[in-house]
Amino acid sequence: MRLLVDISPHGFGHAAQTVAVINALQQRIPDVDVVIQTTVPRYFFQNRLTGSFRYVARSNDFGLRMHSALAIDLERSAAAYAEVHANWPERVDAETRWIESQYPDLVLSNVSYLTLAGAQAAGIPALAMCSLNWAAIYRYYFSDRPEADGILRQMLDAYNAADKFLCPQPSMPMPELDNIAGIGCLAGLGRERRDEINSRLGISEGDRLVLVSLGGTQSEIPALQWPAIDGVQWIMPDNWVNGHSDRHGFSELHMPFTDVLRSSDAMLGKCGYGTVSECACNATPLIYIPRPEWPEEQVLLDWLKVNGCCEPLAPDLSGMSSLDAVLDHCWSVPRVAPPEPVGAEEAARYIIEAAEPGR
Repeated sequence: MRLLVDISPHGFGHAAQTVAVINALQQRIPDVDVVIQTTVPRYFFQNRLTGSFRYVARSNDFGLRMHSALAIDLERSAAAYAEVHANWPERVDAETRWIESQYPDLVLSNVSYLTLAGAQAAGIPALAMCSLNWAAIYRYYFSDRPEADGILRQMLDAYNAADKFLCPQPSMPMPELDNIAGIGCLAGLGRERRDEINSRLGISEGDRLVLVSLGGTQSEIPALQWPAIDGVQWIMPDNWVNGHSDRHGFSELHMPFTDVLRSSDAMLGKCGYGTVSECACNATPLIYIPRPEWPEEQVLLDWLKVNGCCEPLAPDLSGMSSLDAVLDHCWSVPRVAPPEPVGAEEAARYIIEAAEPGR
């Protein structure tokens, strides 16, 4: 079987969902030929995939244009969607030719609708998979624009053209899609390696360790002044360390992200699917920077409050000076049993069934 996988580069959450499924599929079918089309960096997949794959640095999906890790550029995003749909038939035709050139038995999209439209035109089976879809996001932000109705119609037609749209727990409601199939949570499970981390970084056994990540975005948290907290050490992107003795660059560890996450006492980041699901499944509390304008956030938080532990900072980060109190409160909350990430196995079964000839 040759599987063409298209992954949105809007953060790392789409890739984290999909990697879990590819690993489960390759456990079942070791010789599956996986072609990954995305501009998410190749190293992300090299560090997480257990089997072989071919990487194509190509993407037709942008999701939303961003000012920073936390701020959406609404005007540029609306203009970009208007440009895509101004010559929609030509874009679908180009995508169809590209897909045909790869000779896939099945297309899996997370969650480009243009890829799904191209697969339909090529007569190739296709599955969508994601906790959100761009039509719902577009409607939330841009429904009052004069071009919105036509754009939404083309988006929804493409999503509904998929054989199934696999929705992992937790997912946004998608009432406008008629091909929804629910699956369990998608997350990578790490190994507990705390003693090894302490040794590599020279951290005392009694210190707490907090991992900082913004889910694939490179910009630093705006105006963030890290407080020095007795007994707390930070692991963060290398360019944020700046010589502080309590900060450590992620690359110093030479470990998979999920191993570091599982071995940490907490994570500080934004509330995206990959962060939420992996914190819950690896039993790591999340300190999150709220994004009240992000329509997926409440669904994710409601699920995490049941399946894990989370505490907010102020949206403007004015509460960084009291971060020690936030951490202490988070660590005092009784732990719940982490959920099992069964969605990957369920998605792998859907892929195998969809790719069967003569189905």
